[in-house]
Amino acid sequence: MAKQKDDNRVDKTLQKLSLDKEAPKGVFILLVLLFVFSIFLTSSISRSDATAVIFGIPFEIKSFTGISSMLGNICLICLAMLFRKTGYITALVLLLLQFPLMCINIFIRRNYGNIPGLFNNILIILAITIIYFGNLKLQDYRNHIREQAITDRLTGLPNRFACSELIQDFLKRSERFALVSVDINDFKSINDTMGHETGDQVLKAVARRWKALANSLNTGTVDFVARSTGDEFLILISGYSTPEDVENTIACYKAALEKKFTIDDCDYYLTACFGYAICPEDSDVIDNLFTFSDAVLHESKKKGSGSRIMRFTPDVFSTEVSMEIERKIRSALSSNKIFCHLQPQYDMDHRLRGFEALARMTDDSGKSISPAEFIPVAEKTGLVDRIDMYVFEMAVKFISDVTNNKDSDITMSVNVSVRHLMKNNFIDDIRKILAKYNVAPFRIEIEITESIMIDSAEKALQRIDELKQLGLKVAIDDFGTGYSSLSYLNSFPTDMLKIDKSFIDNMSLNESSKQYVAMIISIGHTLDLKVISEGVESYEQVNILRSIGCDYIQGFVWGRPMSLEEAGKLVISRK
Repeated sequence: MAKQKDDNRVDKTLQKLSLDKEAPKGVFILLVLLFVFSIFLTSSISRSDATAVIFGIPFEIKSFTGISSMLGNICLICLAMLFRKTGYITALVLLLLQFPLMCINIFIRRNYGNIPGLFNNILIILAITIIYFGNLKLQDYRNHIREQAITDRLTGLPNRFACSELIQDFLKRSERFALVSVDINDFKSINDTMGHETGDQVLKAVARRWKALANSLNTGTVDFVARSTGDEFLILISGYSTPEDVENTIACYKAALEKKFTIDDCDYYLTACFGYAICPEDSDVIDNLFTFSDAVLHESKKKGSGSRIMRFTPDVFSTEVSMEIERKIRSALSSNKIFCHLQPQYDMDHRLRGFEALARMTDDSGKSISPAEFIPVAEKTGLVDRIDMYVFEMAVKFISDVTNNKDSDITMSVNVSVRHLMKNNFIDDIRKILAKYNVAPFRIEIEITESIMIDSAEKALQRIDELKQLGLKVAIDDFGTGYSSLSYLNSFPTDMLKIDKSFIDNMSLNESSKQYVAMIISIGHTLDLKVISEGVESYEQVNILRSIGCDYIQGFVWGRPMSLEEAGKLVISRK
């Protein structure tokens, strides 16, 4: 039933793309009230014998009858124009209700002064009728043009524009979804050998089969199929629980495609490559999602013939794309377009512990670039050091501002790349910034990935010792995803373990994942470390983590990444 409701919401969203919006209901009520007011005003003025003096000139009040009557006519015309059928019928009823009284006054009471009003109403009925039917034709034309704009003419599927509109709706609702780019393998050979007309028939058959699969809801998710261009399609997948569900849904479309197609007594066997990106894990920016899914699709095509399903990872970008991103990073560094957002961290009683500083970047046009896109390139090109220090300085300045103005004990957690941590001048850079803003070192927590314990254990231990001697806290980020041993963990003077989001996602779905998270928390506590879980998105996860002894949480359930100004307000509101 829930899947059916989600599917209906998708249909309603698509219907909105081809419909013009009416004016707000409040305007409708206002126009009706104004019309009723004008009727009473006209009636009162027409019976008045009073005189008004305007600019020294006397005027009979009843001479203003035409003005008040015109106000009512304008209200009726606006109803017919702004509210289509509802407005037209309402205006027509309001006018027709006056006819009996007018006829009684004219033919029974011999009050011939109502004759102009009678003809006025007849003319207004004619006017609003012309407006209504004229609008109907115009609306039909607009809807036809809009339908063409969002529909692929060959297959009848929605097109890329409609897909973009639906993604915008998902983003407004903060809904998780996957964008899948699909390219049919060797389709050109069908056009070359059998002709483009046959190729078109094959595309129509693929569209019908996939649309039927989406409508059936047999995939267990809510799916939306669109045609992008040529032999490329798009699939939007929502209503899933885990990333594995996304792959399972894509596998259903893959299996449906690989069943035999018979066109004009000829059998065709098709395969395709599928590349996908997930929101918000891979990105929550619409342009990035299209870029990522297309990039991984092309990477899949490079691997040769056959069907493949691949998810986006930052390393799929080509050299050309990496060079373009590098150019944008250098430009952002030189024009102060690197900044940070802060995501709050809470204890299990929803008391603010502090924030994690997250790097953000915009290009020259002001368009946001996903960290999943620019951080890997920054690491490869050596620019990550400068990004680290930009973010670190902004985070330290924020701590300085809030602790100077308020009696706050919050902690600022800052990610540092392994490459930067190992540099000889790293500690000196940290010390200078702390001194510049007069911030106590214990307010700052440096996050490092657990892979450092294996890659450079001896030097890493030396560097962490230096950080601890300086008075900073140290956290092991993404714990559980690498191959660190307990002996390394026990020898590292750290303060905090951060459990990776991937374990939190699965925790409420199966008992083994829950026990794994409980084991990490137990190990942390045994080593006298605090434990924070990141990527917490539901109250069910909060309750589970509370029951197994987690110390802190970070995630959308209690706080999304926010600007420095918003974070400052949050600190003040918590006092």
